[in-house]
Order: sequence, then C-alpha cells, then structure tokens
Amino acid sequence: MYSKAFIPYGGYYSTPFARWQGVLQNEHSVELAAATAKRWFASKGIDPKIFKYLVLGKTIGQLHTFYAAPWAAALMGAPDIPGLHITQACSTSTTCLSQAASSIETGLYDTSFCLLTDRASNGPFTLWPNPMGPGGELIKESWMMDNFAADPWAGSAMIQTAENVVAKAGGITKEDVDRVTARRYEQYNDALANDRAFQKRYMFPVEYKISKKKTGILEEDDGVTSSTYETLAPLKAVIPGGVHSFGAQTHPADGNCGLIVTTQDRAQELSTDKNIRIQILSYGYARAEKAHMAAAVVPASKMALDKAGIGTQDLKAIKSHNPFTGNDLFMANEMGLDVMNMNNYGCSLVYGHPQGPTAGRTIIEMIEELVMLGGGYGLFTGCAAGDTGASLVIKVS
Repeated sequence: MYSKAFIPYGGYYSTPFARWQGVLQNEHSVELAAATAKRWFASKGIDPKIFKYLVLGKTIGQLHTFYAAPWAAALMGAPDIPGLHITQACSTSTTCLSQAASSIETGLYDTSFCLLTDRASNGPFTLWPNPMGPGGELIKESWMMDNFAADPWAGSAMIQTAENVVAKAGGITKEDVDRVTARRYEQYNDALANDRAFQKRYMFPVEYKISKKKTGILEEDDGVTSSTYETLAPLKAVIPGGVHSFGAQTHPADGNCGLIVTTQDRAQELSTDKNIRIQILSYGYARAEKAHMAAAVVPASKMALDKAGIGTQDLKAIKSHNPFTGNDLFMANEMGLDVMNMNNYGCSLVYGHPQGPTAGRTIIEMIEELVMLGGGYGLFTGCAAGDTGASLVIKVS
C-alpha cells in the first residue's frame, strides 16, 4: 500500500501517561503537546521548520479547538505551516500516521510531524440552544462521560459492546480474561525493569504547571495500579453474567506523543541509528456489527496484512489498543495468535487511554520491540468508537 513513507529511528517520543484527574488534569492538551514537542525538538537538535505539514490528532475538545492544528504548529516552532486536525476516537493516531504516509506517497509533502494529544480529565461540556424544548431547556453533553456511556447509533455502553463480542464468540470465561489481564501487567512490568530501560528508549518527560510560578516534571506513568490474577479473580463482573471486572478494562488518561513521517532519504538523515530503517507499509480499517466494537480489529488487521502482502506467520510483534481484555482474546482466537505474547512491554489496558495519543505510544513501543528483535514486521490494531477499527503494519529493517 505504501512504499515511500518512513519514520526515522528515534524520530518519535511519548510522554508518560497520567491517570485522569491526576497531575496533568489542568493542562490544555494542545498547548502541552506543542510545548513538549518543542522541548523534544530542542533535545534532538531538530529545527521544527523542516516540517512542511502538521497532522494533529485530538479527540476531546479544548479551548480554541477551532484553530487546533495551525495553532499547535505555531506553538511548537513551525509558524509558517498549515495542519490538519483528525479526530477518530481511539483510531486517531493510526489514521494520522496513515494520512501522513499517504501524503508522502503522493508527493504532497516530504516531511511531516504527527502530534497526538488528549486530556480526558475535566472533559468539556457542550450546550446547544433548544428553543422548541419545554421551557427552553438546553441540550447538553458531557464529552467524556456521555459518550463513554452510550453510542448514539448502537445505544450501548462501550463495555457492553465488549461483552456482546465475547458472548457471541463463546468459550471466553472470566478466568480467561483475568489470566490475560494479569499477563498484560507482567508485560508492562518488563518495561519497568532495569530502571525502566525499555521505556527510556522512547519516553520523554512532560513539564506541567503546579502553580503560576512552579512547574513539575513527570518522568514515568502516573496512576498505574498493579494487578495480579490473585487480585483480579475475586472482582465481580461489571455487567452481571459478563466477564469483565473493573480490573479488566482500561482507564481514561492524559498525555501526548509525536512521530516524524517522511521520505526514506530524510528519515536516514534524521535517524539516530543509520543502520535502522522503519517503513509504514499499510493501513486497514473496518466497521463491525452494531454494538460489537471489539470485533472490528479482526477485519481491520486482515485488511492491513493483505495490503502489506504478509500473513500472521510473518509477524514478529503484535500490539493492540485493548480497552477490554476480551478484545485481545477474541482477536487471538479468530486469527490463531498467541494471546500471551501480544502487547509485550505495555498496552493501553494498563497505562491508560488518552484516546488521541493511545495508538501512537503503542506503535512506538512496537517499533522499539522490533528493533530489539533485530527487525521484522509488526502489526498494530485497535477498536474505536462506533464499532470501528484501524490497523497499521510497520516494517523494521
């Protein structure tokens, strides 16, 4: 699908993620992301004026969202370039990278930056006039809570869609879910070993405001609660008769990340290791049956693999956005994968879900895993609101 789109090795970062209502709860997500990117550019000796276009991924409204992409470009040090604002729920990062790759492929521009951010904390409330309503009542919406609670088309909460998929597939028990959840925490703990050696390959500290005159530095994920099978097993399912307890689902979070997408020559020039080449190969998308969001990852993955010209047997690393553990079990069962070897070193189930940058961080982790393995193909996939899914295949040489 793509032959000309590359990511420089080391040409990316993710901040730590902070659990919602934590230390980043009062930061403006666009301002924080742009300021972090600017600091990261300076640390790498990169002039942000090399970028011809900004692809901004953000799903939750912030003050001045109307100007989000060009404003972010100016704040990060590239005031002369335009930008595109993409909001596609949990598939935002995946689609931003595909959009940038498509533009590189067609020659629209040769060097772009994907800036991905969200603040789930203190989500906005929207009010609309309703002059025909009783007493002129306003129409109101909580961006976070109302949309997590119900899909306006399917009429179901997100956790219900996961339970629907598990029930339809059959054979997935709460014990299965708890064992895989415990494994995901073990894998995340591998990233913390040796003084967080794996995370330090890509993680960049974020500076946040404590007061008008005082700032703090967040260097590692904040708010991750460790879990084991022994602590998960006694928890009751959230939905009676279901398989997911509160411990087997992700939590909202805050954070941002960024990736350079460019040509092969420019990627080589910007790479921190000239012997490593990272290529974006393909993108896949899907929409599942109504109220069956978790099922979308399978057709999206198959599409991406087909367009890349490879099969599951060719994959060295598989990462997923897994808001519910059942997502991974369903995908593994349907595609013949080892569920215990997916999501090495971390996943959104454990470190949280800021939506916009969620897939971006996970893709960065997949790249680093592939580098440690000596190269190969990697598949990232994830479901998203509206029973949709999106996947990306990366090749590391």
